[in-house]
Amino acid sequence: MKKPLVTVVLTAYNQEKYIGETLRSISQQTYPYVELIVIDNASTDGTLGVIEEVEHASESFCLIRNSRNLGLCKAFNQGLAMARGKYIIDLSGDDVFLPERIERQVDAFEKLDESYGVIFSNAGHIDAKGSFIKDHYETDTAGKAVQNIPFGDVYKHILQKYFICTPTMMIRTRVLREMNGYDETLAFEDFDFWVRSSVKYNYYYQDEVLTLKRNAPGSLGTRVYKKKSGMLESYYIVCNKAYDINRDQEEFDLLAARIRTFIRKCLYAQEFELAVRFRRLLNYIENPGWQTDFIVFLCKMRLPVNRIYRFYLTNFHKYFTDREVLALRIVKPES
Repeated sequence: MKKPLVTVVLTAYNQEKYIGETLRSISQQTYPYVELIVIDNASTDGTLGVIEEVEHASESFCLIRNSRNLGLCKAFNQGLAMARGKYIIDLSGDDVFLPERIERQVDAFEKLDESYGVIFSNAGHIDAKGSFIKDHYETDTAGKAVQNIPFGDVYKHILQKYFICTPTMMIRTRVLREMNGYDETLAFEDFDFWVRSSVKYNYYYQDEVLTLKRNAPGSLGTRVYKKKSGMLESYYIVCNKAYDINRDQEEFDLLAARIRTFIRKCLYAQEFELAVRFRRLLNYIENPGWQTDFIVFLCKMRLPVNRIYRFYLTNFHKYFTDREVLALRIVKPES
């Protein structure tokens, strides 16, 4: 029986230092039926040159050269429009596949029924130099997650907190097409995709490390506290979508708790007007309470806390990360 084609859509912007390793990890896959679509999103460094070195290495390689940066979501949708694979992977230009990543996920997906739209797995987090930091989900000596990872109907878990490592996902291509791809008005894709897809489709967790997620300076996840980054505005839009599709009171309660966290982040990011809009949305669900109203009051005072808070995050995060890495090396000595 013929194996299904898998499309990897790799979007890259100014990732000259890492994209060569990313591309090699795709070419070294044990699964042979892979279509690679690379979108250079108007990089201003040497990223495009590195990509062009492998442009003709395979008939299944396609390169899109954008003359201007279209944003992550619109760039991915360019690749989605061309994708021929039964399954699709959204990959950044700095993350890395382990050799059996695609083969292991295809084998698992082919055993699932059509109610499952997404597979995700554990991942190893690495720093800019490629050094191991930690596993996304803590593992035991056998490499299995020590905590119970949600699977099946994960919609409530999606509302509650971030728990899926985005680059580990493999998605049925038809699911993305049913959703008309990513919402191109947003600064990022994952939270919106999770909300819109998990309310209709099951998610399957594969308990093994198959991907290395790079935590590089300036990555998307570090921008939420940057003023006017568009990150919190995008979260606000997605929270409104969740409000419209919630199915029971528990889901509204979980959404309310998540909105409260975004209100606090608005204070730290000095997104003061947005905090008021989040508060208004929260009020449709429940009484915000004096603690939340106090945070909104501080926002209305327009306190210049962003620089102080980012300094705190940078310095204390590094301190605790260094301690965590040291502890991991004691438990798991380097080979």
